[in-house]
Amino acid sequence: MPPSYVHRITKYDPADRDERGYYIGTEDTVSDHGPVEAAYLAAIAAFAAASEIDRLEIREPAVTGFVPFGMELPVERHGLGGLFPPALTGYHDGAAVSLPVALELVRVMLRDQGAWCRLEVGDEFTVHVGFDQYVYVASNRPCEDAVARTRELGLFPEPLTASPYAAEFDEAEVTEPADEEFWTRVRTALASRQTLLLDETYVRNAARWHRLTPENLDTVRAGLGPRALLTVWPDLNPDVEAVLAALPKEGSVEFVWEAQDGTISHTIVDDTDYQQLATLVADAQAACALPLYQDEHHPLLCAALPDSDGMLRARW
Repeated sequence: MPPSYVHRITKYDPADRDERGYYIGTEDTVSDHGPVEAAYLAAIAAFAAASEIDRLEIREPAVTGFVPFGMELPVERHGLGGLFPPALTGYHDGAAVSLPVALELVRVMLRDQGAWCRLEVGDEFTVHVGFDQYVYVASNRPCEDAVARTRELGLFPEPLTASPYAAEFDEAEVTEPADEEFWTRVRTALASRQTLLLDETYVRNAARWHRLTPENLDTVRAGLGPRALLTVWPDLNPDVEAVLAALPKEGSVEFVWEAQDGTISHTIVDDTDYQQLATLVADAQAACALPLYQDEHHPLLCAALPDSDGMLRARW
C-alpha cells in the first residue's frame, strides 16, 4: 500500500487556478536554478525529517533517450555527473541512496536534465517529480510541521488522495524472472544457434549489448547490472550491406552493429539517416535492425533479473 498522506508541492498559488484547476498565473514552468529550486529541496527534506527518513530507494530509473523528456536541453551524463560514476554504477532500480543524494536527484529532475526516477521507502515515504515543477511527497505520517515549513518556504502544499506517479498506476510489461529456467532456455538456444544477441537494459533508455556464446555465457551473466531487463535476439548478421539494404522505407528502427574491435553500438535511425548510417558502419563486421514498436517486438526471450533471494522486484 502506498503512504496515506500525500501532498502536491508546487510554486503555483492555488488562487491562480481556473475552475478546472489549471494554473493561469505568471510563474514559469521551468526551474529557476536558484532560490525557488532550493525551497523545493528544503521542503522535501522537511518531509523526510518528519518521517524519520535518511535513505531512499531509486525505483524505475531512466535517462533521456531517442525522445528527450523535459523542457530543458539534456546535459552531459544526464545531469548525473558527480553523483554516479560514468557507467552509472549505483544508479539502478533498487539502489539505496542517502537523503542528500536523493535531493540532488530531485534537483536533476526539476531541471529536466535527462534523468528521472521514483524515490521511495517502501510504503513509508515517496517522492515523485512530475512535469512543470510539480512534486508529490507521500508519507505514512501527517507531517504537519513539514507542511507548515513548506508554506514558510513560499511553496504551496496541497493534500491529495494519491500521487499520479504512484507505481500502482503502472502495469508491468515484463513479469518473467531471469531465473535458472530462463538461463536453461538461453543455453538451449545457444546449442542450436551458437551465438545470440543480448540487450541488457540496465536503466530505461540505456543498454549494453553482448554477443552470447556457449563459452562466454557465464562471464556475461556474472557482469549484468542489478534488476536489468534482458532481451535475447538472434545473432547479428555478418552481411552488413544486406542489413542496410533491408531497412524500412518509412519509420524508425534500432540499428545495432559490431565494430572490428568487438565493440557493439546501437542507434535509432529512420530513412533520413540511412546515408550517414552507411558511412558510420562501413567497417562493421556484423549488424541487425530491430523494431521499436511493441506490436512488432518479438524477441526470442525477455525477462528481468531477480534479486539475490530469487524475488522479481524490478518493474519493467
